[in-house]
Amino acid sequence: MINHRNGLFAALAAALALSVGSARGANWDMPTPYPDGNFHTKNIVQFAADVDKATNGAIKIKVHANGSLFKHPEIKNAVRSGQAPIGEILLSNLGNENPVFAVDSLPFLASNYDESKKLWAASKAATDKLLRQQGLMVLFAVAWPPQGIYAKKELKSVDDMRGIKFRTYNPATTDLARLAGAVPTQIEVPDIPTAFTTGRVDAMITSPSTGVNSKAWDYVSDYHDTQAWLPKNVVMVNVKSFQALDKKIQDAIMTAAKAAEDRGWKASVEETDSMTKELAGKGMKVHKPSPQLMTGLKKIGDQMTAEWAKKAGAEGEAILKAYRGK
Repeated sequence: MINHRNGLFAALAAALALSVGSARGANWDMPTPYPDGNFHTKNIVQFAADVDKATNGAIKIKVHANGSLFKHPEIKNAVRSGQAPIGEILLSNLGNENPVFAVDSLPFLASNYDESKKLWAASKAATDKLLRQQGLMVLFAVAWPPQGIYAKKELKSVDDMRGIKFRTYNPATTDLARLAGAVPTQIEVPDIPTAFTTGRVDAMITSPSTGVNSKAWDYVSDYHDTQAWLPKNVVMVNVKSFQALDKKIQDAIMTAAKAAEDRGWKASVEETDSMTKELAGKGMKVHKPSPQLMTGLKKIGDQMTAEWAKKAGAEGEAILKAYRGK
């Protein structure tokens, strides 16, 4: 009973501190999934510095990188519940909640930066509407570099993926592995090297950034530059925490968020070139995918898009119509 009472008092004290701090200013803990050296994390650290400066220290954001405060799958609910007022996630991780969240991970629907920006413009309103129903709002979104396949040998066709243990990180990559005949295995970024070295996985599809961050050359030999899709990370904020701030502070955060989104997309473009070159520089074989591999992957992409459209219903139809300009 005493422990229960103490816990209740602690919770009430935390809630009171949050409400008072939000009105006058606050120290915000911000969980992020990726390491300090990742370009997303660097961009968010700059965003935090911009917010601090623009609000004259009224909002200080402490970035907790690499899943050190909350693991990636826990971050959205931590922000939703107010355990952390702000956080970063890979948007398509929420694909099991609603198909709209996974549209940017449909293979070859949008496979370059111009197409990815157009797809985000077409899906942003629906995304924000769904998140606001959970007490969340998007501050900004930044695309990853285009996704390529890492393996322990060159893959010349989709048939070469059959039976291999394939690292997945969201519902879309799970579907891709399944349709290719591979064995999907969910692995978060910090666990990638161990998963490969212990034989839990044999291949993965991810960005050149994640390949470099996880030192892919230590456990795989071949990178296939498929440019399959550009998934996005979103920085989201707890609506109540945000609305409790003075209007001037809200405006300053939104201005910093716009700058972070513009800066992040530019950094992603630069990252694609530099990280692909680094993979080659570390001794990996960087392949232009064979026509047979690309044909097979695009066939899977068409099937996934068709399946997605059925699940997403009228909302999905509207997004595709807006994206395709029909």
